[in-house]
Amino acid sequence: MTEIAGSNELLSDIGHDSSDGFDEGRKIVILGILFILLFATAAVAVVMGAYDITIFDVYKTIFTHLTLGDITELPKLHNTVVWNLRVPRILLDVLVGGALAIAGAVFQGVFRNPLVEPYILGVSSGAAFGAALGIVFPAIFFSIQLSAFAFGSMAVAMAYFLARVRGETPIVTLILAGVIIGSIFAALVSLLKYMADDTALREIVFWLMGGFYYVTWDDVFLLGPVVFFCFIVLWALSWKLNILSMGDEEARTLGVNPEKYKFIVIVLATAVTAISVSIVGIIAWVGLMMPHASRMIFGPDNRFVIPASLMMGGFYLIVCDTLARTLTSSEIPVGILVSIIGAPYLCYLLRNKGGVIFG
Repeated sequence: MTEIAGSNELLSDIGHDSSDGFDEGRKIVILGILFILLFATAAVAVVMGAYDITIFDVYKTIFTHLTLGDITELPKLHNTVVWNLRVPRILLDVLVGGALAIAGAVFQGVFRNPLVEPYILGVSSGAAFGAALGIVFPAIFFSIQLSAFAFGSMAVAMAYFLARVRGETPIVTLILAGVIIGSIFAALVSLLKYMADDTALREIVFWLMGGFYYVTWDDVFLLGPVVFFCFIVLWALSWKLNILSMGDEEARTLGVNPEKYKFIVIVLATAVTAISVSIVGIIAWVGLMMPHASRMIFGPDNRFVIPASLMMGGFYLIVCDTLARTLTSSEIPVGILVSIIGAPYLCYLLRNKGGVIFG
């Protein structure tokens, strides 16, 4: 309990040290700047790639599709590379990065612990087991994505109900249950890797590294509505999340049912995490770092932390994924770059503990 209290104190420090002097108007302006930065980053990323296509041709292709122009006039290579490969990939960067970041912000608020990430309840291990089943036994589990999503969601459900005692779900017990369930599924993944042949083993390893190798517009249409819906609901409940961050007893005192709202926000955060992982594999750090960075700028108020986390998560993943596909002739799994870049950045955040970034 002392450890959790110390972590909660750090979470408060990170928020309060950097929020002094900021009124809501200035925070809204900064949110606007973040949106412009996200859009500009995507606009630059779409012109970068292995194929030498001019900036004019890239934007002409996009403009033709957006205005429902005659796409038969476009060169086939431009249409395939720009519209069918780069654009959906960048949109998935934004959706996945944003989903993991808002899930991380929610879990950190609910658990009152800045060291929590979206995978704390075992969703990554469960999804990895589901994906491994789909890879090793394709005749039984015909869809890797569906299997990964189902087992990722199952892992969180098992952790939640394992931790539930006499109608309550204590935070410490929930974290321990997540660690236990995650360890069990991690062991099962190891068992499947031991059983798999060389081809399947290689595919499992690449899936675990995370990447956007095979994303399509279907993935965008699948993930987009889920992320949008969960984001809107979580943003609408942000003031309840602020109260939950104060602790269960304080929440009850203020007339908020902590068990009810903990269940709702955990389900929504798990949904966006599980579906993101099922599409692109396990990408670490985003859900841990971006909420930290958001609190350094906006303080602990989740009304601003949640949308800022979404935009910063999308920005960060666009940068990492663009580097992953352009640094070398063969694509680097984005999960590797996210970790390499993310670890020093998180060290910087922790060392500064919320030092003033703006103004």
